[in-house]
Amino acid sequence: MRPFFFFTLFLFSTVSLSQTTLKTPWTDLVNLENPHPEYPEPQLQRQAWQSLNGSWDFAILPKGSSPETGFAGKITVPFPVESYLSGVQLTVGPENELWYERRFDLQLSPKGKRIILKFGAVDWEAEVWVNEKNVGKHQGGFDSFSFDITDFLVKGKSQKIRVRVWDPSDAGPQPRGKQVKEPKGIWYTPVTGIWQSVYILEVPSSHVSSIYSITDWENSAQIFYPEITNPKQGQEVEVTLLDGGKLVSSLKAQANKPLPVRLQNPKTWSPDSPFLYEVSIKVLEGKKIVDQVTSYAAYRDIRLGKDENGHQRMFLNGKALFQYGPLDQGWWPDGLYTAPTDEALLFDIQKTKEMGFNMIRKHVKVEPARWYYHADRLGMLVWQDMPSGDMGNRWEIRPGVIREGMNKKRTAESEEIFKTEWKEIINEFRFFPCIVAWVPFNEAWGQFKTTEITEMTRELDPSRLINSASGGNFEMEGTKVVGDIMDLHNYPDPVMPDPRIFGAENILVLGEYGGLGLPLEGHTWQIKDNWGYQSFTSKEELKARYMILLEDMAELIPKGLAAAIYTQTTDVEVETNGLMTYDRKVIKIALEELRKAHEKLYK
Repeated sequence: MRPFFFFTLFLFSTVSLSQTTLKTPWTDLVNLENPHPEYPEPQLQRQAWQSLNGSWDFAILPKGSSPETGFAGKITVPFPVESYLSGVQLTVGPENELWYERRFDLQLSPKGKRIILKFGAVDWEAEVWVNEKNVGKHQGGFDSFSFDITDFLVKGKSQKIRVRVWDPSDAGPQPRGKQVKEPKGIWYTPVTGIWQSVYILEVPSSHVSSIYSITDWENSAQIFYPEITNPKQGQEVEVTLLDGGKLVSSLKAQANKPLPVRLQNPKTWSPDSPFLYEVSIKVLEGKKIVDQVTSYAAYRDIRLGKDENGHQRMFLNGKALFQYGPLDQGWWPDGLYTAPTDEALLFDIQKTKEMGFNMIRKHVKVEPARWYYHADRLGMLVWQDMPSGDMGNRWEIRPGVIREGMNKKRTAESEEIFKTEWKEIINEFRFFPCIVAWVPFNEAWGQFKTTEITEMTRELDPSRLINSASGGNFEMEGTKVVGDIMDLHNYPDPVMPDPRIFGAENILVLGEYGGLGLPLEGHTWQIKDNWGYQSFTSKEELKARYMILLEDMAELIPKGLAAAIYTQTTDVEVETNGLMTYDRKVIKIALEELRKAHEKLYK
């Protein structure tokens, strides 16, 4: 049967050869037996865990089939099947399903404990079996999910996991960002299957399953919201804050109750001083420690407010701060959605910081938790987009203009898919202090019921700003845009909304501009027909034009411009608008020159 199976596999799949020719500095450093070995949840650190990254069996079969006749070969998890680093480099398509299987020796002890199987992210629908028994199904390509598999384990160490994945790509209504079946221009290669770490945790029956905190600026307190799974009567939760290992403050409360921890002379977190408190969370029964995890927290406040000239600004820790950063797509030529290593994941943020930016707009993609952890450590503000999907409505960039077809008429199923995943993303990533703004919609892509979605976002997280519609299709309440921000896009030159008309209640920002393209031979996804909003032939030409754009934008700041986003961090596939090449081997404008030019914007 095996020869026929291989024929079936290749009949339903295609190879993207361009990916084999462009490597990053980390491509050949990947440990294929144990890629991404770092603990995937720095926001909730545990000691007893086991990575399941590495070599799995895989098969691509017509939808509705099963791999009982065998698997096609090996795939390296957590790299998507279309990527070079997966070792497969095949497309799947909505008519097929991707299957994974792995046998592994359980290194944890289930005796008296619960064993939790976790997936960082799988695109898009995933169904999981453990030792031939179905343990559950999940839909959503950007949020993590888990199953308690304790009761599915068999005697002895050897266990088996099987995963079925279906992803309709741009043929379905689900959030997918920039993935399309036929990539071109600003649309990229599809991503299917497991693309973040798979791992197992050992936890007690009553355990901390999540935590986040917000800063109560007026009362010098950090309010913690721990979630305890299976709490027992009389259990308490203790949260302790430390600075360099020294006790700062501590508080106890009943399980699943907020803990407002008071701070004397709190240290704030900012791009200039990204201070993080160490945090210990304990579940207690009297003096007995039932569960204990470590985490961290930042004392930082973000809000809308008027400066001395009456312009609405973003106030960080009580001070107006101009925010400037690149549009960051988060794609890799070797791993597509998945950075080759944790060092690579960190690299883009480090270089952005060295360029003198203080903010990143994470564009229609959600990164692994460790990306946000690095942004927290380095002091990088983040605007977090919701990945787009179910597109097809009209885009109106002019504020205050109404036209037919601006709102996408989604089905009830499509609306529910969007709402469910957006809720999960907010609930999961509101932990990270680097995130200061949520962006539900971009350039009308699948935009619907903007006011309702903005209100839902506010209810889920009232501690951050909301950019309800980046780039147009604004819903208005009088002269106010729904949400906190009015965000225009314009290429290549900088513009801003007129503050006399729109600046009374909204923060005015330039959500995308620039897009200056420079393809560099030997560093492009394809040899020719690369693309930029405005293309150049030398680094000198590119730098000269960028500096002119920067000077023009700087003149808008005293007029009320509160933030701007330059397109973009790196080249992506045929887009060559990056400040770095797609392979991260060339920075097109010297770091020091960028840093000095950007410093002037914050004064």
